Amino acid sequence: MYCVASGSSFKEIWDRALKPNSEWAEKDDFLDVIYWSRQIIGILIGVVMGIVPLKGFIALALFALINCGIVYLYSTSYQSVDEEAYGGIWEIIKEGFMTSFACFLVTWIIFYTGIHFDSVTTAKMQ
Repeated sequence: MYCVASGSSFKEIWDRALKPNSEWAEKDDFLDVIYWSRQIIGILIGVVMGIVPLKGFIALALFALINCGIVYLYSTSYQSVDEEAYGGIWEIIKEGFMTSFACFLVTWIIFYTGIHFDSVTTAKMQ
């Protein structure tokens, strides 16, 4: 069984992540959940925005709003964590944001290019 630094198993951590108002004895366990969930969210948003041909600043702004909004609502409403124990809500919101942004960009570019490449090149040739 996979164990993290706190001694909790992977299953125990994700069980707490899915259960509302869980007790987080180790701050790092909660931050790990935020970090890895955010990577999954970034990939999913990248897939959706690549299929729906969103591009430019609007897509980037939507990503940031959706990603930060989900993390904010999850931590304050679903888990009801004490923000000050983690250094304020900003510390929770920025946990893993840039790597999630990188995952989003890669999947967004791959899906957008793979699905809409012909329409993009045809529009440039005309």
